[in-house]
Amino acid sequence: MNALLIVANKEFRDGLRNRWVLSISLIFAFLAIGLAYFGASASGVVGFTSLSTTIISLASLAIFLIPLIALMLAYDSIIGEEEQGTLLLLMTYPLRPVQLLGGKFIGHAAIMATSTLLGFGLAAIFIATLSGELFDSALWYAFGFFILTATLLGWAFIAMAYLASVIVSEKNRAAGIALILWFWFVLVFDMLMLGLLVMSQEGSSGDWLHYILLLNPTDVFRLANLAGFEAARTYSGLAYVTSGPLFEPFSLAGVLLLWVIVPLTIAMWLFKHRRL
Repeated sequence: MNALLIVANKEFRDGLRNRWVLSISLIFAFLAIGLAYFGASASGVVGFTSLSTTIISLASLAIFLIPLIALMLAYDSIIGEEEQGTLLLLMTYPLRPVQLLGGKFIGHAAIMATSTLLGFGLAAIFIATLSGELFDSALWYAFGFFILTATLLGWAFIAMAYLASVIVSEKNRAAGIALILWFWFVLVFDMLMLGLLVMSQEGSSGDWLHYILLLNPTDVFRLANLAGFEAARTYSGLAYVTSGPLFEPFSLAGVLLLWVIVPLTIAMWLFKHRRL
């Protein structure tokens, strides 16, 4: 356990020194504040909207940014060490492969969690102050849940980045896999879902289609945050097609946690049996 925390602390300190925490926090803060101020510009109005409107907008747009940042943060975690020649050196220490990979993951997860909390949290305080909702406990509960699920979404893609970093033999290939993962889960998957939905309306019942959404962590994140707002459930087709206990907010948060655990467990197993 001590070795695990030493590796995690080293990765987190590297993130602070390389300005990852500061950069990600600023990106998230500017995204939230920009959406809150310019979100209604299409209707000819600018100004800070309510925190609930900001959450709904962020739930739809953050899926493009959070996975990309998480993949960039961690895609070279293992293969990068191997190419630099430091991986063999690290393994000469009394450190098991699972401890090394687990410690590095905890460090990157801490970077993502800290950046998400600081970036979105400070932006929420700023927006709530200007929109007069600073003491609305229900909205703070919803925004806290948004930050939790945003963190889990980032962790899920960090875990997938570790899996990519373990299975390749070159850093460039890890970068390519990371890019493919981003395109698949953020862009391609939903287009295929839309095609399946159209075909199901022309043929058999499509009641099973909404369960396929659970195979995409970005859709799970979006559903989890839209489920708590009646307006979003009414006007968002993605939220409207889902119902049942499995699609309650905290059940969906549990699905996101599985998206963290499964790829990370596979990555640990592969790294443990990898020939260095």
